[in-house]
Amino acid sequence: MSTQPHSEQPSTGLDYAADEFVHTETSDQLKALGSEIRMTILDLLNERAASVTELAAALDRPKGTVGYHVKVLEETGFIRVVRTRKVRAMTEKFYGRVAHTVVLHGMPDTSSKMFMVQQALAEAVVEEGSALPATTLRHVRMSEEQAAEFWELVMELAVEFAKSPRGGDRVYGFLGAIYPTDLPVLPDPASDSPDGGET
Repeated sequence: MSTQPHSEQPSTGLDYAADEFVHTETSDQLKALGSEIRMTILDLLNERAASVTELAAALDRPKGTVGYHVKVLEETGFIRVVRTRKVRAMTEKFYGRVAHTVVLHGMPDTSSKMFMVQQALAEAVVEEGSALPATTLRHVRMSEEQAAEFWELVMELAVEFAKSPRGGDRVYGFLGAIYPTDLPVLPDPASDSPDGGET
């Protein structure tokens, strides 16, 4: 797992340096990401470094509860202390993400691979008259290699979305997915007749 910060500041306006990617390598890391509050903490820290006090205020949760979840994320290598400051006789720690994007490996079962779809459905806000949410669904017969190439393009767009300058008064989500289906497939045209012509 790469946890060393880059020497340059990222282009997001983030007030600390972070790697592009961190990969899950242990069951403890996957378990750490199985908590909604911990995922929200990671999202908040993708905006700027924050203390436990600030995170607790944003989450409207007790400091002790948030402190526990911060400790889990720190121990599993997803966040780190990026700076400190003295507050009276105490040292206040500010946490940041180790990397902008977490790449998941070793999902325990097939259903969990679609948990982000379930999360998006649970958190999406639909308001009458609003242009968003907006979705599109397409199906194309292609090779697995082609699908993997398209997924790389989706990931590039997702990373660009995550690096957008922060502003406004609402958090927006971005969901991308490429998945195999059991939809029917047309036979190749050449198989319609022995000579490949019309029948």
